[in-house]
Amino acid sequence: MVSFHHQPDDLVWVYPKKDEKLKQRIIKEFKIHPVTAQILITRGFSDLDHIHDYLYAKLPDLYDPFLLRGMSRAIKRVFRAIDTGEGILVYGDNDVDGMTGTALLADFLKRIGANVHYYISSRGISRDELIIEALDYAKRKECGLIITVDCGITAAAEIARISKEGVDVIITDHHEPTETVPHCVATLNPKLRQSRYPNRELTGVGVAFKLAHAITNQLSAEKAKKVDLKRYLDLVALGTVADMGVLKDENRILVRYGLKELQKTKRVGLAQLISICDLNITEVSATDIVFKIAPRLNSLGRIDDPDKGVQLLLIKNEKEAKEMAIALDLNNAERQKIERTMSVEAEEMLVSNPELLNHKAIVLASDKWHPGVIAIISTRLSKYFNRPAAMIAIDGDMGKGSLRSISRFPLLSALKGMKELLQNFGGHDLASGMTLKRENIEAFTKRFFEVADKKLEEEDVINKLQLDAEVEFHEVTFDLIESNKLLEPYGNDNMPPILHAKAKQAWPARVIGKTHLKLFLAQGDRILEGIAMNRASDRLNIRGRKGTMEVAFTPQINLFQRGSIQLLVKDYRF
Repeated sequence: MVSFHHQPDDLVWVYPKKDEKLKQRIIKEFKIHPVTAQILITRGFSDLDHIHDYLYAKLPDLYDPFLLRGMSRAIKRVFRAIDTGEGILVYGDNDVDGMTGTALLADFLKRIGANVHYYISSRGISRDELIIEALDYAKRKECGLIITVDCGITAAAEIARISKEGVDVIITDHHEPTETVPHCVATLNPKLRQSRYPNRELTGVGVAFKLAHAITNQLSAEKAKKVDLKRYLDLVALGTVADMGVLKDENRILVRYGLKELQKTKRVGLAQLISICDLNITEVSATDIVFKIAPRLNSLGRIDDPDKGVQLLLIKNEKEAKEMAIALDLNNAERQKIERTMSVEAEEMLVSNPELLNHKAIVLASDKWHPGVIAIISTRLSKYFNRPAAMIAIDGDMGKGSLRSISRFPLLSALKGMKELLQNFGGHDLASGMTLKRENIEAFTKRFFEVADKKLEEEDVINKLQLDAEVEFHEVTFDLIESNKLLEPYGNDNMPPILHAKAKQAWPARVIGKTHLKLFLAQGDRILEGIAMNRASDRLNIRGRKGTMEVAFTPQINLFQRGSIQLLVKDYRF
């Protein structure tokens, strides 16, 4: 059976590019390990200034928030609301990016004297229509200004309705705009067509932070009032990593410093959540956010009430925070149960209908699936098969779709070409959402296949493993692991380096934890242990193989034996 939980069997290894002259320049300039220098070359770095910025950029290197178009108008309107005591409603999307951005602005605005409320969109078919929910709430709370977080850029018609009711809107968003940009007080989005902002990859919480940054600069200049913005970087790191923000350029700075704030966070709810994840708060990493913290928060937006996520991030009472964190953990367990069932159903569909894999895209639909969980499965499908994938959850006459893609196939232009089949769509080129009528699913599937088959070559959809550097076992040391920490934080478009080496099996492989394989690898007089996740089924195939094997791996410190190094094995071949 197909399983999305381990590497595909047909990985093509892409070997590192070499440039010995450049490598020596990097080593001399930065006094770093030769293997780390090779990793930088493999990842396309050739300019020493660029490498310096990547390795050592600091908070003062963040871009001026006033480079975002509309920022001056936005803060002028916020100050007017504060000066008159007018209510401000922060309205956020229901994922972790939206929750963290909403918590950030609600807390920040309250701290500088605003009369502030927040509202998180509930789950539903159309995100844009949900913005109208906020209008009723704003009226009840007597708010004359709505600030959106991580949403709003594609809701021109809805925002026009809100404006007619006498409520002003400031949009903070990072999704791709459509042809019609909403008419409102200000639209802060680095992806606007005429944007001068250097970092197009800010996430929703990143844009919200930029608004807080600009307001702080203005307060400091006009009223000699200072606000410590570092206290909000834990939220920025959490939302940026959870939303798969590209960890390069400015995002890298925000997440690097944000992780430091997260490791000493004063937010009792966040601290309790980290504790319930069985994590040591002083060592929380971007990987922990992706696999442990974000899924628990995201489970609220998927199958429960996302408003609880913001409550948890803002709560001050430790006892209540602990109760909320425990409830959140139970909620996540329910989400995992739903996800496992859906994953098995998707695998069975592909096994019983192999023709579904005859195209350079995958589309699966079912009326059994939970719309809040399809994004997880579509991500897994796209990664496993290295091609665009769409999961559609059907409810009555409507289908809600989650799409994930690869860099060679931008989703938004493809969806734009078939918009007559869709009720609405939006998002990013690599991760989008859509709604469509049940009767149009077959036509959409056919069209999506046609576009993908025409656009993508066979080479584009072959599963590849990018190797960063070849090493000898004597180079796999604590010094190397320490040197590679310069490349952190790891995440989207800045993954942990994968090294490769030749070795032999010193002893037969063993199964551990029922599903994983432990390898004992020898090169010369050194033996290293390797863990191949979810590869237990390979044990009999490699048992007794005497030849040299080539192993692709990431070295790491063994969590159970701090004095040793183990290899996280990605793939191997004889």
